[in-house]
Amino acid sequence: MPSLYLLAFLALGQPQLQSAARAAIHTVALSKQHVPVHRGDRVVATKTAYFGSVYVGLPDPQTFTVLFDTGSGHFFVPSSKCASEPCYVHRRYERNTSSSAVDIDHDGLEVPADTEERDQVAIAYGTGEIVGEFARETVCLGNHSGEDSDSALRSLECTRLRVIFATELTTEPFYAFEFDGVLGLGLDSLALDPEFSFFGQMEKLNGLMEPLFGVFVSQSDEVASEITFGGPDAQRFSGDLQWAPVFKPELGYWQMKVRNITVGGEPLDLCEEGDCIAIADTGTSLVGVPKQAAQYVHWLLARKVEGDPFQAPDCRHHEGPEVVFDLGEVQIVIGPEDYSRPAGLRVINNQTNETELICRASLLPVEEGGSLSPKTFILGEPVLRKYYTAYDWREKRIGWALAK
Repeated sequence: MPSLYLLAFLALGQPQLQSAARAAIHTVALSKQHVPVHRGDRVVATKTAYFGSVYVGLPDPQTFTVLFDTGSGHFFVPSSKCASEPCYVHRRYERNTSSSAVDIDHDGLEVPADTEERDQVAIAYGTGEIVGEFARETVCLGNHSGEDSDSALRSLECTRLRVIFATELTTEPFYAFEFDGVLGLGLDSLALDPEFSFFGQMEKLNGLMEPLFGVFVSQSDEVASEITFGGPDAQRFSGDLQWAPVFKPELGYWQMKVRNITVGGEPLDLCEEGDCIAIADTGTSLVGVPKQAAQYVHWLLARKVEGDPFQAPDCRHHEGPEVVFDLGEVQIVIGPEDYSRPAGLRVINNQTNETELICRASLLPVEEGGSLSPKTFILGEPVLRKYYTAYDWREKRIGWALAK
């Protein structure tokens, strides 16, 4: 399983406060899983998940692997009460082994552990849903076995928050994924209450920790991806971080205002009024495009491969237009190596009746709904592989730099 380690710094001659602040950076190595998406007997796409370990409860911490998701606001893991099939292929939280847990209703008020009628919540995650109960629990980035909550909370790598323990999980998508739960890193307002926010509570309790986390998504299976809490990992990016402010942080999303988008140097009409939005989302495997524009953007990014259509070139290595997201002080640029499906599609040309090979983009249509703008783009894994991202909780901004 992914291991957790602390970045060590040599700080001879440096002020003690600076040394303590640096020591508060915690790095979680992330494992990677590819899950094929089938249509009939064909694999039409692949979902990718990056997940690491956290420790829940004391004095005997229970280890869970979680997807660190900037696009959601709650932390859930399966409960031992869960009888859904996906729960049996994952670790389940045993309430009776934790002395640090307090059973609560959704409003945070304590209830007896043996209460039969408990508040429950249903939360949608993409194509699936969970149903769960609430508890206030101690959650750590490191293993604090044998300690009580007071001791662990002094370590700067633990926090106390409201957790959802799932009593039901849908088969899709949770059965196929290896991770046990999801740890939401969206802003406070994306959760039912700020006390559900893992990083919000960590920032509140840990005064020495810089209120920032950084995400590195490796382009190679030989190098582990990682997430750092308490500061960025400067070894993982080139140059300086360029910052884009979060737009309407009260909505809870790590979203930015897009001034303009160009495809192959030509502006995208949808965004010509400067009212498009881009969300940085570590829980999405693709680049998301507003549903109203998805077909048109697919057409803009499709290109014919010259030569024998029955050869099978990797479309990620076939030239194509660049897509540029203008965020003001920051420009995000992705190319065919980032957005293309590896395999081309053979089609019959209606005019010549000849077979042609077409390279296509892999895009996710984004539905309008809730607080999402109808002109929302999602900067998922293809963008986050190319760019290191840092999420500044206090200043409500996102830092971007080319990953290395």
